[in-house]
Amino acid sequence: MSEIEEFQRRINAALDRIAQGIEAAPSGGGDPAEMDALRQALEDEKLANEQLQERVKALRARRNKLEEELEAMRDQTSESLSKLDSELQALRRANQQLRDNNQALREANAAGVGEPHLINKSMMAELESLRASRAVDRAETTAILSELTAAMDNAAETHTQEEEA
Repeated sequence: MSEIEEFQRRINAALDRIAQGIEAAPSGGGDPAEMDALRQALEDEKLANEQLQERVKALRARRNKLEEELEAMRDQTSESLSKLDSELQALRRANQQLRDNNQALREANAAGVGEPHLINKSMMAELESLRASRAVDRAETTAILSELTAAMDNAAETHTQEEEA
């Protein structure tokens, strides 16, 4: 982008020099062929300058669009990772509860006291652990799917742009 801006600066300087040369030339005293050539060169440079300005505008618009898309993808990824993290925390809590309940159940069985409510509590903790595990799997799948979708969209857009070029 800076290269285009440098070209634009140089073209503008050349246009200024040409315009100054035309104004400084004695009216009617110069060679008409040379004046026509200078006018044509000035017009050519103006056209080239306009084309470069349009190209810079198009490149800036494309850059802004890509930045917006990137920001949207960042937000989506951040949201997916946040959800995944909360699901992982729930899984860890459920697994810790399951370990605690199983330890209490082992101690009750070792003491010879079979406590039905401990067995129930252990089964409930195991079910909660399975649900949390399933939620984590779902969150991971969603995160992976969103990343793959973004990658596929990006690849398709790049392919389309290459075909247009």
